[in-house]
Amino acid sequence: MPLRLLLDSADPVAWAEWLPSGLFHGVTTNPTLLLRAARPCRLEELERLTREALDWGMQEIHLQAWGGDADSLAACGTALGALAPERVLVKLPITRGGAEAARCLIDSGVPVTFTACYAVPQVMVAAALGARYIAPYLGRISDLGRDGHADLIAMQQALDGVGGSTRLLVASLRQPTDLTRLAAAGVDCFTLAPLV
Repeated sequence: MPLRLLLDSADPVAWAEWLPSGLFHGVTTNPTLLLRAARPCRLEELERLTREALDWGMQEIHLQAWGGDADSLAACGTALGALAPERVLVKLPITRGGAEAARCLIDSGVPVTFTACYAVPQVMVAAALGARYIAPYLGRISDLGRDGHADLIAMQQALDGVGGSTRLLVASLRQPTDLTRLAAAGVDCFTLAPLV
């Protein structure tokens, strides 16, 4: 599959700087990025954000669902997915509640990106459920004292081994060489902060 880059930001200044470059397939956001960009994490604001992303020509926008249990995550995810069907991907944590919500969303045609991935078995759960992406956090895995690059390469090999459609979407890159090293090992989807 071709290399796919996403911009990890909700900042309109960063969007104006980077999205016209043609490098990015889409954008990824979360409540922390919204807060940094002084954008409230409310459905109305996320609808505006989605329209802006589509106006910039983005093929995907990844929006984080919120809620205390699987039912509320699924309800929030349904509302987010309705903002732009097939273009909005709902981000869910790779937890039991997130997996239950994902099953409901995927069955109703809403694409899902799992987040907070730290281990190969979590990648297998995402593949079994048919998630579009699973996002391991390279920097955070390395912060735990592990070899983050080796862990992500093992995740990619596991996905390649099962032959499903789930793609690894590497997040929490700290430097450009993280991308080149992982790309050389067959990883092809990355979400990049503007500074990287």
